[in-house]
Amino acid sequence: MTVLQFVARRLALTIPLLLGIIFITFMLIRIGGQDAVGMLTSPLASKQEVDAIRASLGLDRPLLEQFAIYIGNVLQGDLGNSWQSKQPVLGEILRRLPASIELLFLSIILGAAIGIPIGLRAAMRPNGLFDQVSRFVSLIGFSVPTYWMALMALFVFYLGLRWTPPPMGRISIAAFPPKPVTGSYFLDSLFAGDWSAASSAGHYLILPVAVFSLIVAAPIIKQTRAIAIEILNSDYVRLARLYGFRPQTIRRLTLRNAFTPIATYIGSELATLLAAVSLVELVFSWGGLGQWGLNAILFGDFAAVQGYVLTLAIFATTIYLLVDVAVLVLEPRSAISK
Repeated sequence: MTVLQFVARRLALTIPLLLGIIFITFMLIRIGGQDAVGMLTSPLASKQEVDAIRASLGLDRPLLEQFAIYIGNVLQGDLGNSWQSKQPVLGEILRRLPASIELLFLSIILGAAIGIPIGLRAAMRPNGLFDQVSRFVSLIGFSVPTYWMALMALFVFYLGLRWTPPPMGRISIAAFPPKPVTGSYFLDSLFAGDWSAASSAGHYLILPVAVFSLIVAAPIIKQTRAIAIEILNSDYVRLARLYGFRPQTIRRLTLRNAFTPIATYIGSELATLLAAVSLVELVFSWGGLGQWGLNAILFGDFAAVQGYVLTLAIFATTIYLLVDVAVLVLEPRSAISK
């Protein structure tokens, strides 16, 4: 099977999957008990005013008819308008997504740089002191809620030590945000040659990235350790040890053979982390897609919630597709069973 054939088949399966996600989300937020019209109107509004707003939003029509209208608009690139900001949902998503992507990918890179070496070293001597400590640390990363870790980091490093800036966005109020190019204040400031803004944006990145990278590193440590132990117990590694290969050579051999399953795991984790980063964004007032989506859920902004979930679904399916293509390229034998 060629890569193009594989991608075409996966895309054909992705379309009904996205339709199913849209349908479930559409129905759940409408039968969930939240009355968006009640949130948009005054408590003193008359029944006629409430009915008029409900009709203007199309909420007086049958659910299946509302869904058909929404799908038709989505196919034309119209995700509706946010009921809170009165702005197009697609524009809000495109404006806020780069902030979340910046935080997510920096955390993934740092988390992988921490987790993979620790997991490999722990696997070299199972049940040793380093292995016990690393497993305990990763267990803490699994167990501690994301928002609690973010709040404790603020309490220690901002309120206590005063090492980091306040959790009030992505750049200091004293600095002018750069002209948008990539959407990342740090990169855009560097492109513009504004070193003051770049320094400010970099300082605001440090704590949220550090917090989320620790959360990301915990499962990577555990998974890398498990994969490496399995490889170290394989016949070809045992044979290499019998031939007297140096420990450094054994580690390189293990890492080379563990690379594909580790990369696959990190890719699959990445597909779910765009939603998980929302709690970190909320604590640090990051202003990204995750914080915007959480606020939309809390306030019953139907159009924004639907756009947010659709973005998460597209992001996840895209990441899974890229991971599968990478595995197909790196391990062509995996296509035999497909």
